[in-house]
Amino acid sequence: MQRPYFYDITLRDGNQSLKKPWSLKEKLFVFDKITDLGIKAVEIGFPASSQMDFESCITLAQKAPDDVRVSVLARCHKGDIDRALQAIENAKTPRIHTFITMSPFHMEHVLNKDPDTVAKTAIEAVEYIADNIYKINKNADIEFSIEHFGDCYDNLDFVIDTLKEIVKKGATTINLPNTVERYRPKRILDMIKKVQDNLPSDVTISVHNHNDLGMATATTVEAYFQGVRQLECCLNGLGERTGNTDFYQVALALKNSGIDTGIDYSKIYETALTISSMANVAIYEKAPLIGSEALAHRSGIHQDGAIKTKCMEFGAYRPINPAIIGRYDDEKIGFTSQSGKTAIYDIVKSLKYPITIQESIYLTPFAKEIAQTKGELTPEEVLGLYFDKVCNIEGAFELIVFRPIEKDLYDLLFNFKGERKQVIGRGNGPIDACLNALRKAGFEAKLSDYKQYSLDSDDKGSGASAMSAISVFDKEGNLVIGRAIDTSIVHANVKAIFNAYNQIFK
Repeated sequence: MQRPYFYDITLRDGNQSLKKPWSLKEKLFVFDKITDLGIKAVEIGFPASSQMDFESCITLAQKAPDDVRVSVLARCHKGDIDRALQAIENAKTPRIHTFITMSPFHMEHVLNKDPDTVAKTAIEAVEYIADNIYKINKNADIEFSIEHFGDCYDNLDFVIDTLKEIVKKGATTINLPNTVERYRPKRILDMIKKVQDNLPSDVTISVHNHNDLGMATATTVEAYFQGVRQLECCLNGLGERTGNTDFYQVALALKNSGIDTGIDYSKIYETALTISSMANVAIYEKAPLIGSEALAHRSGIHQDGAIKTKCMEFGAYRPINPAIIGRYDDEKIGFTSQSGKTAIYDIVKSLKYPITIQESIYLTPFAKEIAQTKGELTPEEVLGLYFDKVCNIEGAFELIVFRPIEKDLYDLLFNFKGERKQVIGRGNGPIDACLNALRKAGFEAKLSDYKQYSLDSDDKGSGASAMSAISVFDKEGNLVIGRAIDTSIVHANVKAIFNAYNQIFK
């Protein structure tokens, strides 16, 4: 299929909706962000709206690369058009975009004009632009928009007849805006299809959808698959009221549908954050693709799928690999009362501490009990539980002293259910000696494995430099892991043995 022709309206429609519209310097910066994405058509402003906008249009028109078409907006007024012609005269590939409403409601209540007068005004405006713009630049073109096209359901035949005349006078792009989204996408798509069928095939049909009911992206994407080639979109979905069609969502929806868009997706996330800051319009945390919560998972089922598919192009619960848009923060796994063992496991592992699924299963009910009252636990709170419940298991055993007497001989002093016990243990190293001492005291377990981990001191609030993991078999052959943290490896090993024994001997 033919590539979509993205027509960016951030500098005009987006800018006009800001509480503090951008200065020329800011507009120049945003223009570079737009073109860096690979967008080849940019509406740079409305010259008749203010002197500042007029001057910025002149500068941007001169600055634009040869392969980027720059457009300025003008009402169907001679004064607006003359101003637009002046603003765009030094552009390499200029466009003038003019518009008028043809909605019955707006013609009656806003313009206070009858349909024939509106049609005549539109046709004469396009003819006047054509008589002048092609003298300035043979590479120029003209776009005509029917403001409130979405409200023209009942007079669509009148609209089409007028558009035929407008095309004859020189308009090369016909834009069909859903200026206020009131109805389902299928209704406006059917209206667009009727216009497509009645205009010459060499006319570019364009859509410009507002997001009043939250369906602008859907309408725009489906319009492309209906044969519409110009898609008017805005960075961050900026625009009046609830905004215009969000460029990022459309571009990624088309990519996922197998369409070559020519867009540099890798710059999307950085661009979104920059535009948000410049516009002073926060990105909604649940905003598709770019919101802070767009990669967050809290349901246990979702977390399990997300973690299992974390490195794949399509995640179990995400539409794209976020690296495609230059977003490198991992999928966020937060623990709430709706979460499960997988969240515990992932959070502890992400903080560089070893944990098994069995240990995460053990920790889950403790974490859920806290989360039911508090809400989402921070990673540090989950780690705190890990320290308390896995690395410091309270039970029948309490270590008091473990100290060397001579080579391979150690003195072990401990409490078992409150009863003080002292045993001398001999062995090939402190682990073997401690297990032998416990065996002499009547507590049998067989060593399976042990591991030591070096930890960064104080970075997670533990003040630790070493962790030991001691794996032992109980009498029934069940494998039990004891973990402990200490600044001494020997002490960490012995504490880990006692944590394992507190799981075996209740």
